[in-house]
Amino acid sequence: MNIFQTVKEAVTAKDAAMYYGIRVNRSNMACCPFHDDHHPSMKVDKGFICFACGEKGDVITFVSKLFGLSPYEAAKKIAADFNVPVPDTNTKYKSSYKANSSGKMRKSEKEFPKSPQQKQIEMEREFERWRKRCIIILSDYLHLLEDWRVQFAPKEGDDDWDEHFTEALSEQTVTEYYLDVLLTGSLDGPMSRFRTN
Repeated sequence: MNIFQTVKEAVTAKDAAMYYGIRVNRSNMACCPFHDDHHPSMKVDKGFICFACGEKGDVITFVSKLFGLSPYEAAKKIAADFNVPVPDTNTKYKSSYKANSSGKMRKSEKEFPKSPQQKQIEMEREFERWRKRCIIILSDYLHLLEDWRVQFAPKEGDDDWDEHFTEALSEQTVTEYYLDVLLTGSLDGPMSRFRTN
């Protein structure tokens, strides 16, 4: 797969929109960043489409338009921001097999065990992917709680509390705390308790 296919399979337009600070409601609607939009008119999921200005496309198109980048630069930005491993486009694929004098294929390179530094780098990349995914999920949940807090609030003082309103009250602060930890933590800081050996 090339960088475009790899990025599109790993990251959705909704993931990118939320990561770059665009609020997406529980119906996957957001205010379109490509025109002066005051009411959510853009649908974002795997791709995006604005029902007001007509802009549409996939995650690469979205980031390309959002930051004024070429599609290739946008794909590279997404890969870097979401820690998506992409194929090296600067080198051609080289087979690890070569023909010997009898015409049979022999393995030209042995697989060496990974060094502690390589294992550490891989672990940090995996942690960063997990962290960013958690941020997206918690941000989505926090927006949902904020909506519930308004939508299901009691109309009168003696009304029974809806379970959505109760959940919003009890979970919003906790969710904000976890988001704060994820956004400001590091492998050596408060997040170290989440590390696995």
